[in-house]
Amino acid sequence: MHGLLDLEFIARHGYTVLFAWVLLEQAGLPVPSVPILLAAGALSRTGRLSLTGSVLLAVAASLLADYGWYELGRRRGMKVLNFLCKMSLEPDSCVRQTEVAFAKRGMRSLLIAKFIPGLGTAAPPLAGVFRLSPWQFLSYDGAGTLLWAGLFVGLGAAFEKQLAEVEAAVAHVAGSLFMAAVIALAAYLAWKFVKREMFLRELRMARIDAQSVMRMMERGEEMVIVDLRHPKSLESDPYLIKGALRMSPEELSEKHEQIPRDRDVILYCT
Repeated sequence: MHGLLDLEFIARHGYTVLFAWVLLEQAGLPVPSVPILLAAGALSRTGRLSLTGSVLLAVAASLLADYGWYELGRRRGMKVLNFLCKMSLEPDSCVRQTEVAFAKRGMRSLLIAKFIPGLGTAAPPLAGVFRLSPWQFLSYDGAGTLLWAGLFVGLGAAFEKQLAEVEAAVAHVAGSLFMAAVIALAAYLAWKFVKREMFLRELRMARIDAQSVMRMMERGEEMVIVDLRHPKSLESDPYLIKGALRMSPEELSEKHEQIPRDRDVILYCT
């Protein structure tokens, strides 16, 4: 069997592939690590890789990338999270989802971040933004990463025979698991991109940038600005637009009567 991500390839290049692949995913590239963790687990069952070594190496690679994002968040603030979300296929909800998850669970969100698409990369810089101490961050992120890597490497070891059968079947019809993964990933990215473009096209006419709002204010145009930023955003950037109404998105349904209906309404989210 030939291919970049089949079991034989991983067996030959072993820990180097595992470390590099996990590091690249946690650095923000769209290269899912779950298949490589499952493959490492399957190979550990046959003695070609060490199960403990595979888990620890995956944890080390993930922590290396995560701590880099944590330091960037601590030093550069929300700009880092905004940058990450701009690379996301759903930038309009990326910041909000991350803030909500962090607000609900605090440091505990780091324990499950790796299991939630998008949150695994966004949570470390957000921990830096909110000034978690390095030891707190490494403790919670390390525990969550160990749980994530241990689970999928363990599943690979438990289902080694089934994975080998699947790999052989896919290799027969498509060349390798890698080709199947590439095709599936490309289809997913294309679908998300088309969905995002359709959504943005619908909203384009309803959007307004900060410079346009400033010019309207300078001209004395009547408007009402509703600041819907999450409370966590205010902690890191505690500045309000003069005259803006302040409420959280959850309060909007209860306090909407406070919003005047006789002028333009501008919602400020992130």
